[in-house]
Amino acid sequence: MPPLQLSPGAPLASSPAARSPALARSRLDLFLSRLIAGERPSASHALMAPASLWLLCGLVLPLLLILALSLTRRGPYGMVVWEFSLGNYAKILDAVYAPVLGRSLVYAATTTFLCLVLGYGVAYTLSFYAGRRREMLIVMIMLPFWTSCLVAIYSWIILLGREGLINNLLIGLGLIETPIQFLNRPFAVILGLVYFYLPFMVLPLYACLEKIPRALIEAAKDLGATPRSTFTKVTLPLSMPGIAAGCLLTFIPCAGDFLTAEFLGGPRTYLIGNLIQNQFMVAQDWAFGSAVAVVLIAVLLIGFYGYLRLEGSGFEAGRV
Repeated sequence: MPPLQLSPGAPLASSPAARSPALARSRLDLFLSRLIAGERPSASHALMAPASLWLLCGLVLPLLLILALSLTRRGPYGMVVWEFSLGNYAKILDAVYAPVLGRSLVYAATTTFLCLVLGYGVAYTLSFYAGRRREMLIVMIMLPFWTSCLVAIYSWIILLGREGLINNLLIGLGLIETPIQFLNRPFAVILGLVYFYLPFMVLPLYACLEKIPRALIEAAKDLGATPRSTFTKVTLPLSMPGIAAGCLLTFIPCAGDFLTAEFLGGPRTYLIGNLIQNQFMVAQDWAFGSAVAVVLIAVLLIGFYGYLRLEGSGFEAGRV
């Protein structure tokens, strides 16, 4: 019997068992590529449905409920009377409550500035000089996220109390004779806020500085630029997007923080977050508490909108 003769262009035959896994894999790859490319909108929408439903139930609906409650009024024994009223927003302008909003914004701005001053140096060191220790240092920066905020607050109370470690150390060294009142002062509140929100500033700055091409810095040095001029004219402008993102991520949670002021502060450090918490949990005035929350959200949204306008009007020129 003569041997089989195959033409040069004829494909080799394969068994159905060997061909089916490869065919299924190719079809799956084709489906995923079309899905990612947006060629199948219905499938893309189906994949986004669980996350969209979660955001709707966990964020949008509660915000709409807060907005609706802010337009009602408080009834007897803390009951909500569903009658349209703008009195809650007029009440915010009262001389008792207006300074609380201003104090909260000042504390948030001060904390953001201090985090920027401290965080830029940390991020710059991580990006340019950390070397092999970079991962370990990043883990140390992330440690506040891995501990309970109440544990950290009580640790600061132990350090800053009249009988705390700092006062005992200063008295033992003979620097002071009587304990210093650190707690229940703006210093303690801002110190706690800086401790908690410093990573929110460091991480965006580090991510931005890490993207700066080192060739640009080397070119500036080759052209005779001093280290100071290289930083001010090359590194700092290119890191502006990271600065803006870090300031935004730090300012927004600081403005609504209430635990730090509750435990480390006093009556003179009463913030808007404490006011909202007090109205819901103590005074049982959900209508006024909702109005204060809506005003806080509106102020933060205005700042976020200003950031987006700044970013879209030429701010991107400094991005690598």
